[in-house]
Amino acid sequence: MVISEDLLWDAADKGTPTVPRLLRTAVTAGCAALFVLALWAYSDATWAACAAEAYVLTEIAYRVWDRRRLVEVRIVVGEADGRAKLRLRQAGGRTTEHDPRQVARVLIIRDNVVDSAQLRLRLHGKRVLFGRPGRPPAVTTWRRTCPRAHIRERNAWWGMPGVPD
Repeated sequence: MVISEDLLWDAADKGTPTVPRLLRTAVTAGCAALFVLALWAYSDATWAACAAEAYVLTEIAYRVWDRRRLVEVRIVVGEADGRAKLRLRQAGGRTTEHDPRQVARVLIIRDNVVDSAQLRLRLHGKRVLFGRPGRPPAVTTWRRTCPRAHIRERNAWWGMPGVPD
């Protein structure tokens, strides 16, 4: 077990781009509303209203999902018992600490084109936590920290033409 403050996962983008997404959603909803009001009496413009609603709902769902993504995973020493803990920080600002023995599965998906990776982390009895894209971590550190976890890495299933997968 590693008992130092090591960084296991570090996302490239840790911020929450709220303002551009809200502006984009508001402009789309406003333009669609004006379009529907202007053409409602003259034609069947319900498709525009449905498209705008679908876009706004998709943006809201993505925002809720993105706030729960991991941006940082650290090994820290617990204050109470002095044992190592995993500190998980999400994009929305929530930070939780877990025992490394509770980690059931770690999957690191390396990108074929750029030097980045994605993280999927499952704790026993909990949902899968997704990490924002970041630099590929050292798998050996994950194996030493979480001895009971099934730790695996693989290349992405997609790529660019001419680049072997």
